[in-house]
Amino acid sequence: MEFGIFEVAKILGSLAFFIYGMKMMSEGIQRAAGSQLRNILRNMTKNRYLGVFTGFLTTALVQSSSATTVMTVSFVNAGLLTLVESAGIMMGANIGTTITGWIISILGFKISLSAYSIPLFAIGVPLLFSNKGKLKYWGEFTIGFAILFLGLSYLKNAVPDIGSSNALLEWMNGFAGGGIGSRLMFVLIGALVTIIVQSSSAAMAVTLTLVYKGWLPLDVAAAMVLGENIGTTITAELASMVGNVHAKRSARIHSLFNIIGVAWMVLLLPFVMKYLSGFVENFSFLFEGHVKAGKDLTAVQQLNTYKLAAFHTFFNLMNVLIMLPFVPWLVKSAIAAVPSKEGDEDESTRLKLISTTAITPELATVELQKETAHYGDVVSRMSGYASTLLTATDSKKQVEMIKKIKKYEQIADDMEIEITEYITGLANQEITPKTSIRLRSFLNVSNDLERIADIYYQLSKTLEQKIENKVYFTPEQRKNLVDMFGLIDHAFEIMVSNLSTPSYDDVSKEAAIKAEVDINALRDKLRKENLSKLGNKDYNVRSAMIYNNIFSSLERIGDHIINVTESVVGEI
Repeated sequence: MEFGIFEVAKILGSLAFFIYGMKMMSEGIQRAAGSQLRNILRNMTKNRYLGVFTGFLTTALVQSSSATTVMTVSFVNAGLLTLVESAGIMMGANIGTTITGWIISILGFKISLSAYSIPLFAIGVPLLFSNKGKLKYWGEFTIGFAILFLGLSYLKNAVPDIGSSNALLEWMNGFAGGGIGSRLMFVLIGALVTIIVQSSSAAMAVTLTLVYKGWLPLDVAAAMVLGENIGTTITAELASMVGNVHAKRSARIHSLFNIIGVAWMVLLLPFVMKYLSGFVENFSFLFEGHVKAGKDLTAVQQLNTYKLAAFHTFFNLMNVLIMLPFVPWLVKSAIAAVPSKEGDEDESTRLKLISTTAITPELATVELQKETAHYGDVVSRMSGYASTLLTATDSKKQVEMIKKIKKYEQIADDMEIEITEYITGLANQEITPKTSIRLRSFLNVSNDLERIADIYYQLSKTLEQKIENKVYFTPEQRKNLVDMFGLIDHAFEIMVSNLSTPSYDDVSKEAAIKAEVDINALRDKLRKENLSKLGNKDYNVRSAMIYNNIFSSLERIGDHIINVTESVVGEI
């Protein structure tokens, strides 16, 4: 059989079909069961052992270890998971991804998958046009599964049989017996293939197909599988690049775990494959009836796919069992490898969002909510700086507070831009109605927080001019403004608490409304008193105007604070 550009294009097209089907299937189940997946990751990670099961279960459901690891990194980034918890999840994800290899080896080469895809389309397409959101997403999952089957079927047919006497096979066998150097070379090839296709499952599908068609000796394929385990860590590393130091450390734990595992297995690979091959052959009747290895070439190659799937599972399972007691050491190593630039903590005013393109908006909203609460906390600090500026008598302290308020106003502007761009990126994807409402709430909250920061900046310029012009408040005016700042601080506490509530459905606005009523009442009282005293000879008009400007500005801040809570409960 001739093998030219057209045949290469057929293989690449089949692989693209497989990857697209896996992506559609993974995103469909994430949309259909997004809240359940969030709960699994957040609530079933009490210790590293339960975390392993959680990672396994999540990856088995979404059929993508990359999605699980990126999800985990994003949750660590948002402060929802600790590094120890994330380590367990990622270890479990490595075991969960081996299920794909078994599905391919057991079903992919024995039956006509394209024949089974047609009934799946018959089920999935009507669901896709359903008006009910979840049915639609389950339809996406079913169609994705059908496309995955078709891609695997086309891939199997696109790769020609090589035959046992082929010179290329003999050359590959020569490399396989070349010792640790050749094993490391094929580990590198496996890693590069995974980095290129950005899916360890797709790389595994290619490797199994090449084994079945006789292109790869078993030892070579096993080394490539080890490389695929390293290649899959790149996805988490890329996701963490724009995250905080904790996200980078979480991704580094995943990389360390896989690299250390590959290191010890490369040394033991010939021995492991020898005994594992014998074990699988003894139980071959479970897969192939009573067909024994060696009866014909197809049976040998089919059995080799089982051996490779068994090796993939054995390696990841053993690596978890060996490395699980050393999780604290992995965490310490990751901390040492990724030191904090600001000592023990990152700069607290930094935005912590990361690009979670591997997961759906339904899952990304978890970290976005956490980030919005962080944004609210950052803006609320400006109240303390403005209050200090009002009461400070030391000129250095006054200059320091003016600089801080200016800095935080710029930070607030940057945060709003980044959150808006992040939400816009999510909005380009298909979104459930509930998620759409939540994203709109985040946009409204960000807008109000940025306006609060602007008002504080304008207020600081007013106080700066007051200081420069040597205009003084009376003790009563100063006390009244301090009281107003106290009410604003209380309103901020309620606002930040509401933003930090995991489920916005549980937020009540009664406390926020009461705080707003108190702010308005004090503003009305101060305005009335200020107007009544303007006729007094000893009442400074310039002082009164600045005084009026400040308590009116604080009342406007109160309006935006209540707007934030109204956005949280879905009223704006």
